[in-house]
Order: sequence, then structure tokens, then C-alpha cells
Amino acid sequence: MQTILRKGPFVAAAACLVLLALIVARKRPPDFGTLAAFPWSGFKTIFISILLEAVPFVLLGVLVSALLQVFVSERTVRRWTPRHPALGVLFACTLGIVFPLCECGMIPIVRRLMRKGMPVYIAVTFILAGPILNPVVYASTFAAFRSHPEMAYSRMGLAFLVAAAIGLLVRAFVRRSPLKREHPGLASGADEGGGGRHDHGRSARGAAHVHGAPGSGKLAATFGHASDEFFEMGKYLLIGAMLTAVIQSAVERESLAAIGQGAWSSHLFMMGFAYLLSLCSTSDAFVASSFASTFTSGSLLTFLVFGPMLDLKNTLMLLSVFRVRFVLALAALLAAAVLTGSRLFELYVLN
Repeated sequence: MQTILRKGPFVAAAACLVLLALIVARKRPPDFGTLAAFPWSGFKTIFISILLEAVPFVLLGVLVSALLQVFVSERTVRRWTPRHPALGVLFACTLGIVFPLCECGMIPIVRRLMRKGMPVYIAVTFILAGPILNPVVYASTFAAFRSHPEMAYSRMGLAFLVAAAIGLLVRAFVRRSPLKREHPGLASGADEGGGGRHDHGRSARGAAHVHGAPGSGKLAATFGHASDEFFEMGKYLLIGAMLTAVIQSAVERESLAAIGQGAWSSHLFMMGFAYLLSLCSTSDAFVASSFASTFTSGSLLTFLVFGPMLDLKNTLMLLSVFRVRFVLALAALLAAAVLTGSRLFELYVLN
């Protein structure tokens, strides 16, 4: 079982690369009976669009993560991090304004900050709030719901409440670090020393870092860390993008929209829909607004809050960083909090 879990992502990533090569070459896959009836054209479009949408944010995220690794010491992170829980939650929520990234770009940054001393509850709050509580997402939501600006305000408010509540629960009940064991390629022998003085003696990058000039050494270390993290996180992004493209291609959206105005069923449907679509938080508001005439405002709010916090590709990336039990517990808490909160907002704010 451990061999399957260890080798599985690489096999799936290789399959994604083969599909990507077929797309670039504009060739149809071989005819294997029922596979010929699969809507390959739609699959290719969705797969490429997800990658084009997510990769820039992943690149930005791993670059910021590498800069934090090389230039920010553990002592600095601990000095900036508030000790009071309430202030810590506020600090995590406002980090989204400083790092206005998609959920794909958050995870490398959070992993690096946690390894430099950031408490788990602040890191989790940042993962949940960051993709929504930033000016780019607010502007896109306001533009998509110009006739209903309360959707933009409600999205920001519910995201803050859910992220803060789960962050405080994590602080109260999580005592051990939920991080997985560090990948050898990402290990740094002297994180505590800060300032980028790390032992990379096994590679040419390490030699340049140790023996070269300080400026060039830090630059080489930055790109080395960024490339390591990009290839580690990228394989999970490829798997998530491929699965999402398959689901979106095989299921007709018109038939899914028939659920309509159910009090709870519409919320559950939009939660699952957001999870499977795996849209970027900067563009999902335009998809949600297309369902405004058939779905309740509360269920649209569920879509807008739950999707950026937890979706298919982001789950795979979380599993690459955190332990499975922690991710499952986080997903259950998140689903319950968003479902309850969006229903309350629908009853008392949006109507």
C-alpha cells in the first residue's frame, strides 16, 4: 500500500504528461471502444484551462516560499506572529491582503512558514481565508454580482467567520504537528539559523551557495528551493486538473442544474459542484453568477466560500503536505461550518 501511495502520483503525473503531449500534437487517442465516445475536445479545453489558470499562482507561491526560506529566519517569523489566539487569527486573515494568491499558491508558502515556526492554527486560518480575503477576489465577485453587491460582502464575511472558527478549533484540539515528513530535496539543515545559510552540499546549487558571493549564493538557493517545490506540488496539480477535466467533460452541467431551489439540497449540490470544478477563486464568481436564476443565493454563497477553501486539486496538494487524518478532519469541519453559515446568511442577510 505504501508503494502505491509513493509511486501513484508519479504514474498519474506521467499519464497527464502523455495526454498533454497528445493535446499539443493535436492527435486523437487510440480507439479503445468506449474511450472513442469520450468528449476529448471538451476534456482538452478544460484540462488546459485549469493548468493555465493555476500554474501562474503555483509559480508565484513557490517563488514567495523560496524567498521566505532564504531571506526570512525562523526568529523573524516567530517575532511577527502574535501570541494571543484572537490576534493570531486576525493576523492570518489579513495575510491574504499581503499575499493575494489563489489556493494553489498558498500551500507552498504555508508549509515553509510552518517549518519556520508559524503555529498550526494560524497556518490553517491563512490557507482557508487567504484565497478569498484579498482585493482581487473581492473585485471579481463584485463585478460578477453587480446587481447583488451583498454577495461580495457576504462572501468576505462568511469566509472570515469560517476561517477564524476553524483556526481557533485547530488551536484548541491539535497538539502535534500535522505536517508530513519533509521531502529530502526540500530539507534544509539550518532553518533555525535564518538568513539563507543552509547546507546544500549534495548539489551544485549548494556549492554555489556556500562558496560563491553572498548575493549570487542566495539567488541560486532561491531558485533551487522554488524548482524543488514546484515539481513536488506540480504533480498533484496535474492529477487534480486531469480528474477535474474528466468529471466536467463526462457530466452535463444542464442536467446538474435541475436541483434548483432546494433548501438544503441546493447547498449540498453547490458544495460538491465547487469541489469538483476546482475553479480559481479569482474567476469562480462568474461561474456562480451564471446560476443566479436557478439557484438560491445561499447556495451560491456556499459555492463561493467552500470551493476556494477546499476543492479536488487543492485536496491532493494538502495531502502532500499534511497527514491524511488531519486533512479529513479539516474537510469535515469545513463542510459543516460553510453549510451552516451559508444557510444562516441566506435566512438573515441575503433575503
